[in-house]
Amino acid sequence: MKMNYPRISRLMVAVLCAAGVTTAVHAGERATPREARAMFEQAVGYMEQNGAEAAFAAFNDRTGKFVRKDLYVFVIDDKGVYHASGAAPEALVGLTVLNTTDAAGNPLFREMIDTTRVNQEGTVRYMWLNRVTNKVEPKVSYVRKVGNYVVGVGYSAPRAGADDARAMLERAAKLAKEQGHARAAAVFNDRRGEFVKNDLYVFMINMDSGRFEAMGMNPALSDTDALGLHDAAGNALVAEMISKLKDADEATVDYVWRNPVTNAVENKRSYVRREGRSLIGVGHYIE
Repeated sequence: MKMNYPRISRLMVAVLCAAGVTTAVHAGERATPREARAMFEQAVGYMEQNGAEAAFAAFNDRTGKFVRKDLYVFVIDDKGVYHASGAAPEALVGLTVLNTTDAAGNPLFREMIDTTRVNQEGTVRYMWLNRVTNKVEPKVSYVRKVGNYVVGVGYSAPRAGADDARAMLERAAKLAKEQGHARAAAVFNDRRGEFVKNDLYVFMINMDSGRFEAMGMNPALSDTDALGLHDAAGNALVAEMISKLKDADEATVDYVWRNPVTNAVENKRSYVRREGRSLIGVGHYIE
């Protein structure tokens, strides 16, 4: 069984290239989630107090207070048209990005619009260009509906490591043990929940049937065959996981897998644990 992954859109490539060419910031200056949240609240307040046009001018001023480190404010309307972007206003303002997808195939701008239509404020995760590193990285943006516009500020999320993966596995195994596998599967499959974080996610496989019980990266795979999966190098990774857990409660398996954030095939190391007759695993990508 092979898995298909969406490609990055041509429009996305154009946007990223334009942003990369027209932006320059001091290398190494990464903002924290707290700094992003502070700028987001400041931007929302500014737009509410001063109106849309004044806000657009302020947000598009690359030497102003709304462009700092790798943070900037962006604004789109309900049709997905950019009205402000501190990253590259000359290239992006006026551009329609409604149907643009990130490298994982997620329609990020549609998600922003839909999220703020249901709830005035929300959080959206996707892949985007980091102005500091000039690399495509996981990004988390706070978005809010202000009038007819969606205002957002995002921060770049670092690549997860071994400690992150092990910590998530500990939490996942505890949840399954305390609340049961059916409840745990529903939580693991919630792509907006605590068990899907950028390139980290939980998978759970029934060791008797060899079928997915949960797959945070792609919940649609639940109740489909996992045992027959092979990685890009042809290795039967799930069969290896189950085999190792026959004589141990925990195991480590290395393989090659598509990173849902970068959309690249990368080396991956997964830590798997036996919980009842289920295999619960979390992996991290190795550079």
